[in-house]
Amino acid sequence: MRATKRTPAGDALTEFILDLFRLNGLLLTAGDRLVARLGLTSARWQILGAIVAAERPQPVAWLARDLGANRQNVQRIVNDLEREGLVAFETNPHHRRAQLVILTDKGRQTYEAAGLLQAPWVNGLSQGLSVKEIEAAHRVIAALRQKLDGEDEPQA
Repeated sequence: MRATKRTPAGDALTEFILDLFRLNGLLLTAGDRLVARLGLTSARWQILGAIVAAERPQPVAWLARDLGANRQNVQRIVNDLEREGLVAFETNPHHRRAQLVILTDKGRQTYEAAGLLQAPWVNGLSQGLSVKEIEAAHRVIAALRQKLDGEDEPQA
C-alpha cells in the first residue's frame, strides 16, 4: 500500500492545526485562571455564553450542537451550573423530556462579570496584531469549521 504524501498546503495546514491544538490548551488554562474568582471554568463560561448568544432558551442538546461539544459533557456542566443557581430548567412545550436551559439573574451577573475581566485581557493579548491579521485568521478557521461541520469522520 502506497502512502499518500501531503501537499504543501496540507503540510502548512497540519502545522496550523497543531498550533491550534496548543493554542486551545493555553486558552482554556488562561480562561480558567481569568474567571476562577467567579467560580467559573472556561467550560462553564463557554456554556453561559452559548445560553446568552441563543435567540431563545434551548435544550442541552442544541447548546452542545452550537458549541460543537459532546451532549453528555454539556449536560454535566449545565447540571453543575443549575446546582450553583446560575441556570435553571424550564419546561419545553415542544419536547417533554428535553427541558430548556435559561440563565438566572445570578448567572447573567456572573457572565457579565466575566466579560468585564475578559475585555482588558483580550485587549492586551491583541496588542501587536492588526485587525486585518486577526480577521484573516478568523476566515481560515471559519472555512475549516464549515468544511468539517457535519462530517462524521475524517476523509481518507
